[in-house]
Amino acid sequence: MLAAGEFTDRHCWLETSIPRVLTILSFVLEKLVARNNTLVDDLNQQLSGISCGSAVMGKNLDVLHGVRPPSVSIPKYLERLYKYTDCSPSCFVVGYVYIDRLLHKHPDSLVLSLNVHRLLVTSVMVASKMLDDVHYNNAFYARVGGVSNAELNKLEVELLFLLDFGVMVSSRVFESYCFHLEKENMQNGACQRIERPLLVLNGAEDVPEISENTESSSSPPQISEVTQSSSLPRTVDRP
Repeated sequence: MLAAGEFTDRHCWLETSIPRVLTILSFVLEKLVARNNTLVDDLNQQLSGISCGSAVMGKNLDVLHGVRPPSVSIPKYLERLYKYTDCSPSCFVVGYVYIDRLLHKHPDSLVLSLNVHRLLVTSVMVASKMLDDVHYNNAFYARVGGVSNAELNKLEVELLFLLDFGVMVSSRVFESYCFHLEKENMQNGACQRIERPLLVLNGAEDVPEISENTESSSSPPQISEVTQSSSLPRTVDRP
C-alpha cells in the first residue's frame, strides 16, 4: 500500500497538464453510453410488457461486461489511466479507433456503462504497445484499471480477435479521427484541438474507417471496496 503523499508532486504537475483529448473523448463516450443505455432500457421495458424477457444486444461484447456499472465516471477513469500509465495522449485516440472499428465489425454490439471502462483500459493498453517505445505490462494496467491481471489478459485476447488483429493505424486515419472527435466536441460549445504527435504513426494507409514491458518504482494505489488513504478515486469493481 502506498503512502498518501507518495505521488503528490507528480499529481500536482499532472493536474495542470491533462491533455485535451481526455476531455473531448470523455464527452463523446459519455454521450454514446447515455444514448445506448436509454435504448437498452426502453427495449427491456417494451419486452417486459409483452413478457418476452430482456433485450439481447451486444453479445460479442459480453466478455467485456461487468456485473454492475463502476462508480467512477468516464472522465475520472481516463484521467487515472493517463496519470499512472504514462502513455502518450495519442494512445487515447488510437484506443477510440479500436472501439469504433469493433462497433463497425460487430454492429449488434453497444458501448454501455457495463463495458465502457473495460473497453477503455484494454484498448488504451493495446494502443500503448503499438505506439509507445516504453510501456507498462498487463499486470500494471490491470491494477490501474481495477481488474485482475488474468481478466485483462483475457480482455486483450478477446479484443484482438474481435478486431481480427487490425491494430495498425495510419497517420491519415489518426488525423481523421482527431477531426471527428473535435467536430463532435463542438456540439458541446467547445472548440478544442487534440494534441497531434510530432512523429508520423506507423500503419497501412488503406484502413477504410473514419516492446518489451518495463517496470517503475512508482505504482498506483491498490483498488478495493474500502476507501483508500490516497486521494485518488476507486475505479472499476471486479465482476
